[in-house]
Amino acid sequence: MQMTRTWLLLVAVFIAGCATVEPDPPSQDHAKARAGLADAVTTTDGEANEPVEDVWQRIRNGYDIPGHENARVTAELRQYARLTDYWARVSERATPYLFHIVEQVEARDMPLELALLPIVESGFQPFAYSHGRAAGIWQFVPATGRHYGLDQNWWYDGRRDVLAATDAALTYLTYLNEMFDGDWLLALAAYNAGEGTVSRAIRRNRNAGKPTDYWSLDLPRETMAYVPRLLAISELVAAPGTHGIALTPIPNRPAVEVVDLDKQIDLALVTELADIDMETLYALNPGFNRWATAPDGPHRLLLPQARAADFRTRLAEIPSTDWMRWQRHEIAAGETLGQIADRYHVTVSTLQEANSLDTHIIRAGGHLMVPMASRPDSAYSRTVSARQTATQDTQRAGRERTNHVVQAGDSFWSIAQRYGVSVRQLARWNNMAPKDILSVGEQLAVWTDESKMQRSTPLERLQAVTYTVREGDSLYLIAQRFGVGVADLRQWNNLREGGYLQPGQRLEMEVDVTAQAN
Repeated sequence: MQMTRTWLLLVAVFIAGCATVEPDPPSQDHAKARAGLADAVTTTDGEANEPVEDVWQRIRNGYDIPGHENARVTAELRQYARLTDYWARVSERATPYLFHIVEQVEARDMPLELALLPIVESGFQPFAYSHGRAAGIWQFVPATGRHYGLDQNWWYDGRRDVLAATDAALTYLTYLNEMFDGDWLLALAAYNAGEGTVSRAIRRNRNAGKPTDYWSLDLPRETMAYVPRLLAISELVAAPGTHGIALTPIPNRPAVEVVDLDKQIDLALVTELADIDMETLYALNPGFNRWATAPDGPHRLLLPQARAADFRTRLAEIPSTDWMRWQRHEIAAGETLGQIADRYHVTVSTLQEANSLDTHIIRAGGHLMVPMASRPDSAYSRTVSARQTATQDTQRAGRERTNHVVQAGDSFWSIAQRYGVSVRQLARWNNMAPKDILSVGEQLAVWTDESKMQRSTPLERLQAVTYTVREGDSLYLIAQRFGVGVADLRQWNNLREGGYLQPGQRLEMEVDVTAQAN
């Protein structure tokens, strides 16, 4: 298969990283950037009507957010102008998406600085996932994503779908701008911190007789830097040469094409017909969690524009009944839908939909049609499980890996306490967020500090301890004191929920002695 250099670069970038946002980079002199802005928005021969060939130039021409002259902008500008390699990576990652985003921002008559917001949010990494459970290039948290129509299910996460998430983000920003009477700085602050947080800060200042503009508000630390960060990035994009950085030109035309389908399709079949590799397909369609598009849609694909026509032609030659592989399963006595779903690595709702079932009742001797991947799991390189495995397997300098199997009552906090690591570290090592739900039997990678653990195994670090209950003790306080779970205490001592502890009562527990020492 022949691929252009651009697409090879795109693939390499997406292989390199995804679950976490890169550290913020560098800058120089704020005044020079403002002086360079006027020059940047004219064409090389000074004629404003000359067709724009570069999307970055098109963005510069559409700037309309004031407020750049501020010390906080200058500080962020200096941070973002230092690392030239970062801007090369951002340019490559933005290439498939930026034209579409600019088109949508312009269609809504919004300032084109907003097209740069994914740099602040995610560095244009579509698989970015924050400790606060925000996902995608626009970093939607689950609740806000659902509110703006972004489906999130086993098959698909609309927060990572660039088309759907861009539409939702611009709708949300429009709402916020109207809420704050056309003030884009306040709207951007609310996009980061929530409209309630910004409204309360405005009320506090108003009640205290203080100004209520963005720069005068007392907001969370992250939000205090968030708006200046976007303004600083817009300064750099306005005059990159002034700051010693280079933005890879992005042609002012579509890099990808939307192909509409009418039903579910195996992604391996798509790669064959489109003559692209799996990494490229997932990079353009990061909303898909599994090995196929979602049964309930969206039934569309983003493909490199050069490959879309051939894909349509080849797909038309294949009956839609062959777009997916199906397994006929005979129901055994005592089997449940849940057991069958687990066996084939699908959801109960998938089985119900595929077999037109409106209940959980199935009968022995009957048959179910089960959708199956046509390739081994390893062929689908960016599924949820594949991304998690890649993150878990990443070597951590000076640390030794332990595999922890989640037990009933386990939580991120209790597991972190047991191994002497932080909750955020534990979540990050497993491509998760601290508020994600853990499933019994799930395996987590724990990277322990070799010097602290002295190369001992978890079992060697556990010791049986008997504790005598004192006046004022509770299960929660005891669990916190010894770094164990409340559910574990109940299980070890056959305690029922709602029962009371009595002074003098003896509790048995297994305690990580290294955690106690720390």
